[in-house]
Amino acid sequence: MSMKKVLSLMLTGALVISMETGVFASTEDQIAAAQAQKQEAQAGLAQTQANISSLEDKKQELESYMAELDAQYNELTNSISQLSIEAAEKEDELKKIQLELAKAKKRAEDQYEAMKLRIVYMYEKGGSSMLETLLASESLADFLNQANNISMMSEYDRNMLKEYEATQKNIQQHEEKAVEESKSITALLNEKNARQQEVQELVSVTNDSINSYISQISASQEEASILMAQVNSADNSIASLMAQAAAEQAAAEAAAAQEQEETEETAEELPEFDPETDTMDSESSSSSSDVIVEEEAPEEDAGISEDTSENAGSSDISSDPSNSGQGTYLGNFTLTAYCNCAQCCGTAGNATASGAMPTSGHTVAMAGVPFGTQLLINGTVYTVEDLGTPYGHVDIYFDSHAEALSFGLQYADVYQLN
Repeated sequence: MSMKKVLSLMLTGALVISMETGVFASTEDQIAAAQAQKQEAQAGLAQTQANISSLEDKKQELESYMAELDAQYNELTNSISQLSIEAAEKEDELKKIQLELAKAKKRAEDQYEAMKLRIVYMYEKGGSSMLETLLASESLADFLNQANNISMMSEYDRNMLKEYEATQKNIQQHEEKAVEESKSITALLNEKNARQQEVQELVSVTNDSINSYISQISASQEEASILMAQVNSADNSIASLMAQAAAEQAAAEAAAAQEQEETEETAEELPEFDPETDTMDSESSSSSSDVIVEEEAPEEDAGISEDTSENAGSSDISSDPSNSGQGTYLGNFTLTAYCNCAQCCGTAGNATASGAMPTSGHTVAMAGVPFGTQLLINGTVYTVEDLGTPYGHVDIYFDSHAEALSFGLQYADVYQLN
């Protein structure tokens, strides 16, 4: 091959590599940006879900408190009803006591008036009248009877006076006790009413707080839906960009191959430069070349044929990863990481989409292949047991969130082993 042909091929290859590098770098930047947007949306989604969980806990606490307030309010209502009945009964009792007191007072006043009349009569008549009454007795028995009657009248008056005083004292004590009980019932009733009003205000405030938490939870759920949509959109963008990158790479490789073929054909058609004559003689060069080929073709062609067949076989094995001992080559995929926490998965401790519990160094997530597919990545064999990322994007499971964050965003060749 002439120097001109070599220089042409080198220039074409450098140009194609430069174009491919620019195109792939741009696509990789877009994929990295989409990955960053996805991670930002996932972080926001995790924070929003944590906020929703916190708001739900506070709402449940307030609902429990509301139930306690309702129980207190019902208890106070029943107590107030009972106290109202007792107050009414005590009021009736007080009215009866006051009526009895009035009757007792009337009887005492009547008795007192009668007693005063007898005393006045006895005072006005004096002792001679009583003595005359006794002396006028016809017999001793009559005398004793008269004396006994006078004594009994005096005793009766004394007893009535004592009864009057005792009745007055008893009724007065009963009245004072009824008044005190009525005051106590009224005070307790007022206290219960005040407490009921306080509980009712607490119920109103607590209900407003619960409604506020419900509104915040609803807003956070809407925000979580928006962030989830952003995550899904980022996944779709990443899948589209990876497909675009693969298509651009294939197109660039095809264009490079075609350009190389055209360059080789053009270089073969150009005349050879003759350093002795310093001219471009296509006929002489062609004829001399033909002569040389005719004379030396058998030996050189045989050697070239052997070397070419051997080199071709080794080149095919090394350049086509799908035929290597590492399995079927799938492509250069995007690698990210996740763990089983609420921030990565929405809720913590879940099983994978295949039903198996995830294991570090074993479990990966990727759509487009069946569960159980074994992938060789950077010398480690993983098994597809989960979903969540499109084909071409492998999400590797780690035991902790710190390890997943430390892994970051990477790219690697991926091989399928089964």
